[in-house]
Amino acid sequence: MLDKDQIAAASQVLVKHWRDGTKLETLDARLRPQSRTEGYAVQAALETTSPGKLFGWKIAATSEAGQKHINAGGPLAGRIMSDTVIADGGSASMKGNEMRVGEPEFAFRMGRDLPPRAAPYTIDEVLAAVATLHPAIEIPDSRFADFASAGEAQLIADNACAHLFVLGAATTADWRALDLVEQRPQITLRGERYVGHGRNVLGDPRAALAWLANELRGLGLTLRAGEVVTTGTCHPPLPIQAGDHFAADFGVLGKVSLGFV
Repeated sequence: MLDKDQIAAASQVLVKHWRDGTKLETLDARLRPQSRTEGYAVQAALETTSPGKLFGWKIAATSEAGQKHINAGGPLAGRIMSDTVIADGGSASMKGNEMRVGEPEFAFRMGRDLPPRAAPYTIDEVLAAVATLHPAIEIPDSRFADFASAGEAQLIADNACAHLFVLGAATTADWRALDLVEQRPQITLRGERYVGHGRNVLGDPRAALAWLANELRGLGLTLRAGEVVTTGTCHPPLPIQAGDHFAADFGVLGKVSLGFV
């Protein structure tokens, strides 16, 4: 088991690579997490080693294809830090970004806390705690040069490949009355149009949100009012490069966009 000093040291290594836009092959053996629990312990240290504050949460690998791509046995939760959030319509630097993909996502802002408890939260209970739904874009990346072979414990420590995040305006539509599974956001990139599908997000973005609430519950963490949860890409990750403009139109749910420099 990693002790608190090893956990802090592992986090500092990853944060330094994040800030510098550099990559590493693997964490030193003495700092390397060997389980999801140890990975989350390293990730949690971000809240003291990162210059930002906790803005919310992301979910990685919410599709079978995504899980196979990074050799994970299931979804992974990561922290969204405030210093990585870009304004809707803003610009994202491509410096140090090796993954170079954009992902259109459904995001929820919580209206009240969901604290740890013995019984799992149901989807209905989690949805009842939501304040607003937003269109969003995630720009993931990893601090590992070969993230596909890093293993899920190291990827969790690496903040589940979190990098940059864009949150669109809260929708004014009655989203609770819609079937999010069948929502089909349209993404425009380099003159091409792509169509996402809500079912690509762990079968249902609402189920993904409940998964995150229960993942935190199992870690003894509260999903707090005001925090944002982005639920995973509804379209296979789309390649991006400097000069691109990525626009996601979620229909009645709203739009979100950003450029890359």
